[in-house]
Amino acid sequence: MALFLSLILLTSCGMLGSSNSPVVPAESQEQGERKIERYTGEKSRIISSVYTARKELSLTFNGMGDAATMERLLNELDKYGIKATFFLPGMRVAEEPDIAKSIIERGHEIENNTLNHLDLTKLDYEQIYKEIQLANEVIERETGVSPKYIRTKSGDYSDDIRLAAAQLGMEGVVSYSINPKDRDMKGAKEIGEYVARYMSRGGVITLNTDINPEIVPAVGFIAEAAEEIGYRLITLDELVKNGGERKPLEEISGFDAAQLNPDYEGTPYELIYKADTKKKEIALTFDDWATDKTVTRILDILAEHDIQVTFFLRAQGVEQNPNLARAMIEEGHDVANHSYAHQVVTTLTPEQLQEDVVKAHRVITEAIQEQPLMLYRPPTGVIDHKSAEIIAAAGYPRIAMYDVTTLDWNDSNSAEDIVNGVMKQTQNGSVILLHILDGIHTAEALPTVLEQLKEKGYTFVKMKDLIE
Repeated sequence: MALFLSLILLTSCGMLGSSNSPVVPAESQEQGERKIERYTGEKSRIISSVYTARKELSLTFNGMGDAATMERLLNELDKYGIKATFFLPGMRVAEEPDIAKSIIERGHEIENNTLNHLDLTKLDYEQIYKEIQLANEVIERETGVSPKYIRTKSGDYSDDIRLAAAQLGMEGVVSYSINPKDRDMKGAKEIGEYVARYMSRGGVITLNTDINPEIVPAVGFIAEAAEEIGYRLITLDELVKNGGERKPLEEISGFDAAQLNPDYEGTPYELIYKADTKKKEIALTFDDWATDKTVTRILDILAEHDIQVTFFLRAQGVEQNPNLARAMIEEGHDVANHSYAHQVVTTLTPEQLQEDVVKAHRVITEAIQEQPLMLYRPPTGVIDHKSAEIIAAAGYPRIAMYDVTTLDWNDSNSAEDIVNGVMKQTQNGSVILLHILDGIHTAEALPTVLEQLKEKGYTFVKMKDLIE
């Protein structure tokens, strides 16, 4: 073991001392020294999050703390039944292989954090290659595990890192989507609250084991946040295996259904407030965007009542968390366009308005991996003849309004206010407007709204079915 560690140190020091120093991959030792040529094939994929609508995400750790810290951390993970992914520096595995073996024995995943826990973005190609390769060799020698993924010290990456990873057969270069910046020596509760705020389906949380001891008690706060929303914390490899590949926008049918069209004057349009029907059918619709915690709570309530609705989404939010929009589709709901930046349409120039409509359409299309419902709802409900023509000319001739609103977006309106407002206004063919926003009382009011409307004999249908 000591001899192996010495060889690694010599190779590493020689490599880092000069960018022109020869590197000798293990598989080529018998053939003599050779220079590592930059790979010209396809770059390894970047994994900052995983495409999935499942209620799961991954907790990952960088570095390797001392034995006492790592034991406390593993005990805490066991306490909450969490399986995590540890990105370990090869040198630390060589120094204390028993820690790495204990991580595996407890059911966690080990991956490559480079040999010396370096920022690979500052190294040349040959150095990058050797840092990844030697770390792989050490981890496999000491634990019997062959790493699939590589993450740099900072989580940053470059084309050279992606090429070297591909050349070495790695399945991905891992970054993160949730970074509570424990390096800033935040407390456990603060770390947990940050993760809770940004927790998302398919998310990758990153923490460091060798900097801030508060990450150990932070595990409890993270576990409680996941349990509250109903999300599982699983290893990165399981998350990747459960996920899918997102198709490029141009490969999705209907991505170009919305287009810039300056010739808007005279374009026919329809403003739809409600359906003219004698049937006791109504459509429930939700506008805007929120965190996973709020949206998942609403989705769960709708699922409990077996009701499908239409979500009009602010695409600027969708862009930051596309998996949440896809979850709406997979639970049987419709998704439609509520603008990109949520600006009042009558305040925009024709060019600005159409650009916003088209951008929103494409962001939503890419997120849900299919063409959204071709209904447009203007932010704040404000619209005039000219702006309606402009929107219609861009590909959205049907503009979805509503006849029932309770101003639930205002957090001063209580759950009781929302329930009373809906019940007072709803009639046959009504289109009910509610919102998905954090900090309001809509989710609190929703179960009562659904129960009382059902008691009155109303049947819920999606808006497209109501108006068609």
